Amino acid sequence: MADFEASRVTHEYIQTNDAAPEKVFPLLCPVREADWVPGWQYRLIYSESGVAEDGCVFTTPNETGSETVWTVTHYDPGAYQIGFAWVEPGMIATQLRIALSHAPDGKTSARIRYLYTGLSPAGNAVLERYTPEWFRGKMQNWEKAINHFLRNGSLIQTKSWE
Repeated sequence: MADFEASRVTHEYIQTNDAAPEKVFPLLCPVREADWVPGWQYRLIYSESGVAEDGCVFTTPNETGSETVWTVTHYDPGAYQIGFAWVEPGMIATQLRIALSHAPDGKTSARIRYLYTGLSPAGNAVLERYTPEWFRGKMQNWEKAINHFLRNGSLIQTKSWE
């Protein structure tokens, strides 16, 4: 077997969400993301409660026809913290940590940290596109979408998402 050296990319971003952590935290769930993430698709594999919880497992589809497998690895609603690990087979393994805290004016400060690891030369090539600019755009779109939902109670229109 040929030698392989995995690449790793880490990004962190702090969002301001337009509601208190008590309102934001429940939206960080595979089921509830359908309320505010345009195009969100998932398949719930395991959850005793029917929503995010420690050990919850779900999948999301990939353009290749495979599925990314997600697991909730940390779930502390009292501290407004959640963690996920997901694997896109043969490509990328990712750890995602989100910690919410109270911010002025009844808002939330959301610290979001992604740690991406390439699982193959093709995965490493994808990580080369995961630049700080790319990540900032991804997080700004997320922030725009969740804040639209928090203000309006509806899914942001796709044109506004881009």
